[in-house]
Amino acid sequence: MVSRVGDDQVVLGLRENLAQFLLLVAINAFVGGMVGLERTVLPLIAEREFGLASKTLILSFIVSFGIVKAITNLIAGRASDRIGRKRLLVLGWLFGLPVPFMIMWAPTWSWVAAANVLLGVNQGLCWSTTVIMKIDLVGPRRRGLAMGLNEFAGYGAVALAAFASSALSDARGLRPPLFVLGVTFAVLGLVLSLAFARDTIAHARAEALRNPRGAADSPSFREVFARTSYREPSLFAASQAGLVNNLNDGLAWGLLPLFLAAAGLDLTRIGVVAAVYPAVWGVGQLATGALSDLWGRRWMIAWGMWIQAGALALIASTPKLAPSAGASFALWLAGAAFLGLGTALVYPTLLAAIGDVVDPSWRASAMGVYRFWRDLGYAAGALLAGAVADFLGIAWAFAAIAALTFASGVVVAHRMRETAGN
Repeated sequence: MVSRVGDDQVVLGLRENLAQFLLLVAINAFVGGMVGLERTVLPLIAEREFGLASKTLILSFIVSFGIVKAITNLIAGRASDRIGRKRLLVLGWLFGLPVPFMIMWAPTWSWVAAANVLLGVNQGLCWSTTVIMKIDLVGPRRRGLAMGLNEFAGYGAVALAAFASSALSDARGLRPPLFVLGVTFAVLGLVLSLAFARDTIAHARAEALRNPRGAADSPSFREVFARTSYREPSLFAASQAGLVNNLNDGLAWGLLPLFLAAAGLDLTRIGVVAAVYPAVWGVGQLATGALSDLWGRRWMIAWGMWIQAGALALIASTPKLAPSAGASFALWLAGAAFLGLGTALVYPTLLAAIGDVVDPSWRASAMGVYRFWRDLGYAAGALLAGAVADFLGIAWAFAAIAALTFASGVVVAHRMRETAGN
């Protein structure tokens, strides 16, 4: 769809904004790379270099990351409606620059937790604004495709960074790869954002002028928060699904490396399993985002949650199912792949569903509220998984969160209306 408004000839559409869209895809790959560096080795650093035994304490870095990222998402959504997108994108990279230095030189685990506070701000500002900017550029008809490409870039980079950090750590130690790769990602992301990215708020305003609801529907932030959190059934269904999705992602991030290490896998094979999950998630979104434009959002989200639940149950039960170490490794790879497939069905589709329901004039604010609830899932997942693992064992933590994930899919099936085409 193309829309031209005013003297500036603002154009909506993927093809019409392809160069800027692809630049934002590249920037989001560096955003994903920053967090991907931690997914394999940071829990192992906690155990091996800092001597932490409590799973709850080890997962404290995910708690600090999730809470800060959730709050930053909330602020970023509203602020981008008021001051534009690019300033927040650049600010996010400035917060990300110190992170690899703090982890490399950390004398205590509290330094790592503090670094993840800054990483949460970086992710909240940068990932939120790249999502919003892509939705602004493409207009209403290609939201699913746009979100699929955005999340493919981000989580494809998570997978590559997770594997690269584990492979390099075998040869160079656990921390140096985080430092070298982290500085590279942060500098490149900042330079591209500062020098080449253009603000897209004019595109959102152009789309709002075409929408007859826009002039009459300009809610306060309190009203936006209420609608997105619980008042509008489809937005509530999306918000709780996002929270539970990241709850199980926090589990996979924090406990999967420890679970596999305790089962006897070496660091390289742990890195393979840890990378397969975001790799399938990232690549799968190339198809699932676009397919949600054709097939609809509701059932793709529900089935995605149910597939995730089955994958978590498979990972937890593998030690009892597999007759050999090779069979265990194969089943863990399968569980990671299915976890990635389920997440690929859910992640871009939830973002597109939010964009379907809300008016462009307050879309960024609603997206911020949704992402607030979604990323609180990291903190909730780390706390819940850590507590269950400390009392009952890691396998029980996987089983408990699998049950919650299945229940979340049921909520989507019963509360969300079909939003595609709105």
